[in-house]
Amino acid sequence: MARPKTIDRENVLHCAEQVVQRSGAAALTLDAVARQAGITKGGLQYCFGNKDDLIAALVERWIAAFDMQAAQYGGPDASPMARVRAYVRVCSQIDDATRARMAGMLVTLLQSPRHLHRIRQWYAGWFSPAATSTTHEVQRLRTMLFAAEGAFLLRTLGFIDMAQAQWDTVFADIQTMISPAVASPAPAT
Repeated sequence: MARPKTIDRENVLHCAEQVVQRSGAAALTLDAVARQAGITKGGLQYCFGNKDDLIAALVERWIAAFDMQAAQYGGPDASPMARVRAYVRVCSQIDDATRARMAGMLVTLLQSPRHLHRIRQWYAGWFSPAATSTTHEVQRLRTMLFAAEGAFLLRTLGFIDMAQAQWDTVFADIQTMISPAVASPAPAT
């Protein structure tokens, strides 16, 4: 097989994810990723430096993908409520590939705890309510985020098995729980 003349970073990151999905985080080595991507180990090191830099790039890729999808749902200049609704919507759209990717990411992070700082920063950005929110609104937003994230992690890690229709209902319930209460119309007199 002929080696590519240029290295496609996204393809290499995809190959790194495949290595983790197929063989676990312990199998994530520069040799394994280079082999999967069809490039030399030297080319991989030129592109990413070392394994730690490769993991950092994977974390940034996962964060960017989630944030981009949430931005599509929330729109530009989204309110805190719209941002949380977008977060929940992204969490609700879990498929087998996402489940495998996230499980691989979690195991990789456990083996490389220095990358947890970046994940903590990312979560802080999502879980920090806007300063203009009321106390009650902040409580609803926080509850919605924790409910969505908890459901997402339980299903991603395989701790619960749920049919898609039931999964969709859970996320519809989460969305409904935090919606501002709509007052019932006054009876006609």
